[in-house]
Amino acid sequence: EGDGAAPAVFSVGSAPTPTRMPLLQLLNYIDGRPVASRSTARTEVVDPATGEAYASAPDSGEADVDAAMTAALAAFNSFKRTTPSQRQGFLLKIASAIEAHADELARLECKNCGKPFLLTLDEEIAAAVDQIRFFAGAARQLEGRAAGEYMEGLLSMIVREPVGVCAAVTPWNYPLMMAVWKWAPALAAGNTVVLKPSDTTPVSTLRMAELMGAILPSGVFNVVCGRRETGRLLVEHAVPSLVSITGSVRAGREVAASAAPLLKRVHLELGGKAPVVVFADADLETAAADIAVAAYFNAGQDCTAATRVVVEAAAYETMVALLAREAEQNTKLGSATTMDSEGVLVGPLNSRAQLERVKGFFDRLPPHARVVAGGRPAGGRGFFFEPSVVAGLRQEDEMVQEEIFGPVITVQPFADEAAA
Repeated sequence: EGDGAAPAVFSVGSAPTPTRMPLLQLLNYIDGRPVASRSTARTEVVDPATGEAYASAPDSGEADVDAAMTAALAAFNSFKRTTPSQRQGFLLKIASAIEAHADELARLECKNCGKPFLLTLDEEIAAAVDQIRFFAGAARQLEGRAAGEYMEGLLSMIVREPVGVCAAVTPWNYPLMMAVWKWAPALAAGNTVVLKPSDTTPVSTLRMAELMGAILPSGVFNVVCGRRETGRLLVEHAVPSLVSITGSVRAGREVAASAAPLLKRVHLELGGKAPVVVFADADLETAAADIAVAAYFNAGQDCTAATRVVVEAAAYETMVALLAREAEQNTKLGSATTMDSEGVLVGPLNSRAQLERVKGFFDRLPPHARVVAGGRPAGGRGFFFEPSVVAGLRQEDEMVQEEIFGPVITVQPFADEAAA
């Protein structure tokens, strides 16, 4: 590790042309090694900051999912017998390996998502390392409990056992960190994992898998790339005992329905529409500055982004003006060439499709809405959208009811606390 060698999950293919660099050819990671997909279908992976493809990932099919599940099940038969201290040791070593490769993983995550480099290094990679260490500690806190005696002369005890193989599907907004949230607790409890990253952001997860593979027994952690159909194959496969997904409400409903026939355990982390309530006696300038950071971080692509602001009527117009000032003057929007610059808060949206989705909300705005800041793509290369503030909205309006997942703050007035 750390010798600077090119990771094996990447290989160079697609001969360069005068206008196109060769694409990195990504491989699945199954049973402790990089594995070429048995499917010939592939998807291009695009850098959101430039709009240019830089990698090609497998669109894995049933044979690939079968191979990963077979490896995970075989590994579970021995991994479930490891002691808490052994599992803690594995996780602590993985945390140290990720920490040692922090700069590399941050660069890959920025290429994955178009994120600002310094924020990604400090706020995501460091947090992921800390979270792995947390679950390493939790591995030794699992305990059974003595229960009430149900029959004379017999001892009743609750014994916690690993569930089995866990199938996980992660989103594109925090690919590496969301993967950690799934595999770290699963491994701490003695389970094995087959994980599918988003088809637009598989790179950092594959590199992390390779670092983990140098530490874990083969088959304990597997990564299968693909699109929605690959995710469906994971969820509906007979092997997993638990399915975990982070995604939209629509996706959550589909996963729950797919898992129901085999009564699989389901863990769903779905969308949000986080409100911020501002009363007239608040420090409005401080509130506006803090709300802007909480709303525009990760370009608003966060299920807890503070993008729905409701303000007491007496302070409403003042707060609208302060939020507009934050968006236009105090929030630094990146560009294709400035994502490494200090102070950049807002990067691009994840994809052209996401850019068009956010733009569509503005195209459909009702006449009574007021765009007081932003409201349009930033122009130039990449999928950047201006930090935006929209006032004059009503509770039933689409922007208020639906998760936008972009750098857009909506502001509504309220008369009193009960109405808020």
